[in-house]
Amino acid sequence: MGTEGRTEIRAPRRDDKRMKALVYDAYGEHERLRVENVDIPVPRDGEVLIAVRAAAVNSWDWDLLRGKPYMTRLGAFRKPRHRVLGADIAGVVVAVGGSAGKFRLGDEVFGDLSGCEWGGFAEYVRARETALTLKPNGTSFAEAAAIPQAAVLALQGLRDSGKLAKGQRVLINGAGGGVGTFAIQYAKLMGAEVTGVDAAGKLEMLRSVGADHVQDYKLGDFTADRQRYDLILDVVGTRSPFRIKRALSPGGTYVMIGGTTRRLLQMLLAGPIVRLLERKKLKILLHKPNHGDQLVWKELVETGKAKPVIDQQFTLDDGAEAFRYFGEGGVRGKLVVRIGGAEHP
Repeated sequence: MGTEGRTEIRAPRRDDKRMKALVYDAYGEHERLRVENVDIPVPRDGEVLIAVRAAAVNSWDWDLLRGKPYMTRLGAFRKPRHRVLGADIAGVVVAVGGSAGKFRLGDEVFGDLSGCEWGGFAEYVRARETALTLKPNGTSFAEAAAIPQAAVLALQGLRDSGKLAKGQRVLINGAGGGVGTFAIQYAKLMGAEVTGVDAAGKLEMLRSVGADHVQDYKLGDFTADRQRYDLILDVVGTRSPFRIKRALSPGGTYVMIGGTTRRLLQMLLAGPIVRLLERKKLKILLHKPNHGDQLVWKELVETGKAKPVIDQQFTLDDGAEAFRYFGEGGVRGKLVVRIGGAEHP
């Protein structure tokens, strides 16, 4: 049972069956989004109902909104699968479904709902207990919502796929977003020398979270430099594998987290060849949201060893504006949508 982070909060009244949510019914840009009253979900076996206090915008949300790349439309080519987006949430448990026993009413939780039914940009959301973790002590709901998906991707990319080790030279491409800012902090904690690559306007922020070196991607190409890296974590995936391998040290590892369908296919085809001929590993990270990795970040944030970087916060009514800003590509760290209602103290 959860014993920390508890808030007195009431579940929806029996006669209150509707809630505000940010919805969309057709693929497109931010203008497709609107706030609408929808039914409050009912938790099923193994699920809890959460009064959402904050939800973070991720690139996956942006891809699902646009239906691009087209692989995001698998099984839902004409119409979006999830009418309400939002995977990264933080809030308060207000109802418990049958057989659920991990959390109690009033527990403050955070988690990644991408393995559930999404729905985080709403006043209430249901989620499997296994997707949730008690919120880090001393953090706001906005800070907690900024953690789950980005931080776990960074951890799995560096620790699991990249086999990060002390003293390694690490480069993070696209370091200025959520994944990159967490990755810089984790790599530094593990004793690596870190280079962050992103737009000029984000470089000071990269230094502030621990980057040893920074590069403006418009003024140089790290694959053309003489510097070689033991591990490259790529959040944007803009370069071909044949250029990437030039920047790797012998035995080095490249981990691709984000990128176009074209680059993903190139990586799948070229990876085995490069590994065989040059002893360099080219990998694509498959995200695996899980409670254990959320616990790692809960401890790091609680102890002050890591912190979420939040660019801006929006209200639910301004949710479409949050997506517009995200789509411009200049976000430093994370964007968070604050959510509240009559049931929130």
